[in-house]
Amino acid sequence: MFFATGDKFRDQGLLILRIGLGIMFMYHGAPKLFGGPEFWHKLGMAMGFLGIHFLPDFWGFMAAFAEFAGGILLIGGLFFRPACLLLVIDMIVAMLMHLGSHQGLAIASHAIEDGIVFLGLLLIGPGAISIDSWLTGKLRKRV
Repeated sequence: MFFATGDKFRDQGLLILRIGLGIMFMYHGAPKLFGGPEFWHKLGMAMGFLGIHFLPDFWGFMAAFAEFAGGILLIGGLFFRPACLLLVIDMIVAMLMHLGSHQGLAIASHAIEDGIVFLGLLLIGPGAISIDSWLTGKLRKRV
């Protein structure tokens, strides 16, 4: 019976994904974001694997901000697609850093898996139970 419902629980499933991933990315991003400039510098050095060697503090801050703020935006479904795009980019850089540091696929797999999920969510959207959906409905009613 449950498996024959089709898309009946699609929005609830997307909400569960958004909340779960959002909490975990806030958890992973918080120590990076609040780690300060020394930590941001170390984190930003990963851009070297893309041939970008300038402003490592900025890039490190942006990666930490993308994870923490992206987690918040995922939970609410606000600016959902831009948040997913930033998180896809963040996961690509993380993957390249792990593989470029010869840490192997087992270590890089977390970034690869999350990147795939964020890419899929970017295409699917946040679902009906989201701030983006609510705002879009409000805008349509005004026009």
